[in-house]
Amino acid sequence: MDLTEILKWFASISGIIAAFMVSLDLGRRVTGWGFVLFVASSIAWITGALLSDDEPLLSQNLALFAINVLGVYRYLIRKRPAGD
Repeated sequence: MDLTEILKWFASISGIIAAFMVSLDLGRRVTGWGFVLFVASSIAWITGALLSDDEPLLSQNLALFAINVLGVYRYLIRKRPAGD
């Protein structure tokens, strides 16, 4: 198995686990760590896309990376606003 295959399998499995963590809605901390895992998944997909010259996969995961970083900020870094 080559590096690209390993990256894609990691990206796939970590994305599934992250989606499960976020969908459980077990609180801000678990959801935040789900987004951290989504960030790792996006980085793996971006790397795999670059290695395999897959521009659509690259563009999708660049956008998802930005969205997931926002999720990390909202759930783990930002102080929770009153009434939220």
